Amino acid sequence: MKQNSYIRFILVCLTAISLSGTPISAQETQTAPKTKSDAAKKAQQKVNGRVLKVVQNKNRYRVKVLQKSGRVISVDVDKKSGEVSQKKKKD
Repeated sequence: MKQNSYIRFILVCLTAISLSGTPISAQETQTAPKTKSDAAKKAQQKVNGRVLKVVQNKNRYRVKVLQKSGRVISVDVDKKSGEVSQKKKKD
């Protein structure tokens, strides 16, 4: 009985040690942009292309990106969460 408890304790410790180096969630690696330059970098990570313009708003940065195809798209970067979202295309 004591041996089972000891083995269980060792397994729990080894599991905790092996997981300690891995991020728990994707949000831990996502940081909020502090400058227009940070927002531009985040947009470039999401969408390949050249940043043309960054406009700062109260809640977000709007980043215009020129893609290799010649298409210009707008990407929003949330100031608080750092989440990057592509503006929906109107047909």
